[in-house]
Amino acid sequence: APGGGDLGPGPGVRAPGGGGPGPGVRAPGGGDLGPGPGVRAPGGGVPGPGPVDGGGGGGSSRRRRLRTPAPRSGWLHPTALLCLCGFFSNVRPSEPFLTPYLLGPDKNLTEQQVKEVFPVWTYSYLVLLFPIFLATDYLHYKPVIVIQCAALMLTFFMLLYTRGLLAMQFMEFFYGMVTASEVAYYSYIYTMVDFNMYQKVTGYCRCATLVGYTVGSIVGQILISFTVLSLFHLHVISLVCAAVAFFASILLPMPQKSIFFHRVIRDCNAKDIRDEGAMSSSKGLESSSLLSCGDAENLVHSHLLKPTDANPYTHRITNKTPLKGIYIVLAFLWKTLTECYSSGTLLCWSVWWALSTCGYFQILNYVQILWEKINPSQNSQIYNGMVEAASALLGAVAAFIVGYVKISWSMWSEVALLTFSIVIVAVLYIMGTAQHIWVCYSCYIVFRIIYMMLITIATYKIAANLSVELYALVFGVNTFIALVLQTILTLIVVESKLLNLTIFGQFLAYTVYFAAIAMLFLIFGAYSIMKKYSGEVRAAENSAECRDGKQEVVPSCEQDEYL
Repeated sequence: APGGGDLGPGPGVRAPGGGGPGPGVRAPGGGDLGPGPGVRAPGGGVPGPGPVDGGGGGGSSRRRRLRTPAPRSGWLHPTALLCLCGFFSNVRPSEPFLTPYLLGPDKNLTEQQVKEVFPVWTYSYLVLLFPIFLATDYLHYKPVIVIQCAALMLTFFMLLYTRGLLAMQFMEFFYGMVTASEVAYYSYIYTMVDFNMYQKVTGYCRCATLVGYTVGSIVGQILISFTVLSLFHLHVISLVCAAVAFFASILLPMPQKSIFFHRVIRDCNAKDIRDEGAMSSSKGLESSSLLSCGDAENLVHSHLLKPTDANPYTHRITNKTPLKGIYIVLAFLWKTLTECYSSGTLLCWSVWWALSTCGYFQILNYVQILWEKINPSQNSQIYNGMVEAASALLGAVAAFIVGYVKISWSMWSEVALLTFSIVIVAVLYIMGTAQHIWVCYSCYIVFRIIYMMLITIATYKIAANLSVELYALVFGVNTFIALVLQTILTLIVVESKLLNLTIFGQFLAYTVYFAAIAMLFLIFGAYSIMKKYSGEVRAAENSAECRDGKQEVVPSCEQDEYL
């Protein structure tokens, strides 16, 4: 689901629908639904349909063809290749077993060293997210997808053939590059298909990552439980699947448009639309293609950014130097964001998105260490792969069901967030105090189901009134804020020499963190109820006074109605 995001950690255990945390927890597609890592990702510019009737003034019936690599009738080819890439890049049977692998004879790291490895993913993801966001748009998506797959191959190669703390930290850095680049995977397809195909192709692409992650977890569990293969061989399989994804990414068609740097604009001198490179030189256009006026009109109003006038924006960045163009794009992004977050509903759900995704990343990043502490893999059978697969599938089912629940979220949003945040607090407390592995497994599954369900609701509420471009931008910013918060939480809870918490103490700290989120939304809910009640009382009083015909009250009635 977009948004989410569901966002991914290091090459360890990642939850689908969100960028998972460090090399202990990984989510396909990253994020939830979010930008994910997850995150939630900018939907690119939209090419017009293939052959269309030339229309507009004069009633001309000429037919013009838009030069694009994927006309309306050609959506299947890029979608199939992208789904193939997403599936194989998420078939990672080794991920649910990363912590045992690092602690075992293959890498022979200590528990303290593993704790020093995982935070690198958080820092690299944070640092790389925004530059890759801009590079994705500027380079037309495909190069970033290729780089993402190459970085994933390098990640597993380092897991196989390098040793030592520093090498594993570099491995986490490259995995941070992988998760930060997921923005390209989720936004590429929007530049290749017609607008009316968005919902269908989005479902296909996200389904591919979810199925790939689930298949990888199940295969890993089966191979560990019923064969003589070692964890090393699971990483070999993950590397081979990453290589298949890499070759699939090379075959992807190259888009000709993007959201910010290469846009579709109105031709001021004729009744048609031209695709004009935002960073093109003064010698001419980077590309040029014509649409009929009727479809062009719809294209401009449907797909360009809503809060600002697209034409002045595009003409300002056309024929500028790259540095000047980037500056104008950044100014445009800032203006767009300030207008988006002026909505109270969007702000409320965005706050929850950022806060909860931060905690979600942390849980996914360090839960394998907790499992290893309770049930050491050297002494007993572990079922991490089965638990990851079950939590992913049940979370997806919960997210699917909630889409059909008829509830006025405008009225009950704060109450729902408060209630489920309290349940998460209880679940995390049990995880941090119970010493039984199956109790811990069960609580983890419940935690992921609740998160994926709520992140689905948040995705819908945030995206309901946004265009595809704004949707991508807002989720990207929410994911960035979540990573900033996660960095702060990591520095305080994981790397603080002052606190020096054990893994059980860390999960109690996460319990306190989610309790603070619940308290915050308790305050939000109380404020919303009081505001609504006082507004109803005021409206009733003013209505009664107006009906009494008191002339001196009429202005205030009109004023109240206006406000």
